Amino acid sequence: MMMVPVLAGVMLSDIAEVPCIKIDDFVVQFEIGPPSAELQEVARKELRETPEIQKQSMARLKELLQAEKDLKSPLDNEAWLIRFLRPCKYYPESSLNLIKNYYNFKVKHSAIYDDLKPSKEKNIFDHNILNVMNNRDQHGRRILVAELGKKWKHNKCSLDEVYKGCVLFLEAAILEPATQIAGAIVIFDMDGLSLQQAWQFTPPFAKRIVDLLQEAMPARIKNLHVVNQPYIFDMVFKLFKPFLKEKLKNRIIFHGTDRKSLHQYMAPTHLPPQYGGTLQMKQITGPQWYSLLMKLDKEYEAINSYGYKKK
Repeated sequence: MMMVPVLAGVMLSDIAEVPCIKIDDFVVQFEIGPPSAELQEVARKELRETPEIQKQSMARLKELLQAEKDLKSPLDNEAWLIRFLRPCKYYPESSLNLIKNYYNFKVKHSAIYDDLKPSKEKNIFDHNILNVMNNRDQHGRRILVAELGKKWKHNKCSLDEVYKGCVLFLEAAILEPATQIAGAIVIFDMDGLSLQQAWQFTPPFAKRIVDLLQEAMPARIKNLHVVNQPYIFDMVFKLFKPFLKEKLKNRIIFHGTDRKSLHQYMAPTHLPPQYGGTLQMKQITGPQWYSLLMKLDKEYEAINSYGYKKK
């Protein structure tokens, strides 16, 4: 059985050998091939992607970046350029703004992003509260599940560590051609959220997440699904609301324990039984993800070498 999770933080053209790990009787490897014919059609319809537009947009974006003397970027890496062009529908000026926002955000939050790589964040994977599902949803989107209720030991794994783990997964996902096109969704499972856990959330933390999603992430985050949330979650969400623009606000959907509500967006055939689905597929655990991402630790270092220098 072959399972294909996200491509971690490496430029597609730089991979000589696809990293993989063997789990029981199946192999988990990174997906680095070209998108399927179906996704190529999605890219054409939704992202204006054609060979001609792609070539023209890359040339123009490279030209724009050459004028940014303070910004270190791999100008000759086509995969890197496409990574920022796809979420902006191949408009080079918009892609330049996204690149600048992305790297300025990293400087602004350097305490989080400095030397961020899997080998420095083993703890969050050990706690097994963040996982990318092996399968995509019915639209080909990646699915990140964050269990921030009873499984989260907040006194042993901080909210900033959770944030860093999410970033490592997102940085991985946005380098996968199929995910660049289809996008990703996040399930926040808040089952058992306690008052002590709710107190971990602060307005600065809320603003950082919202700013990342709205301004500084070259990814198509299609929906944020909140499930199993207790009443106390209302207190947490109030911290986020002042920073939300209409577009992102409309993509946050609250389901509680109503599985039929969730299934309006995610087909049961692509969800495990815990979310009312029929999918019978063994999922990769946090420690197993760590083992796989560790094989690309040096590539994360390469990603960290780009951008603006701290002032």
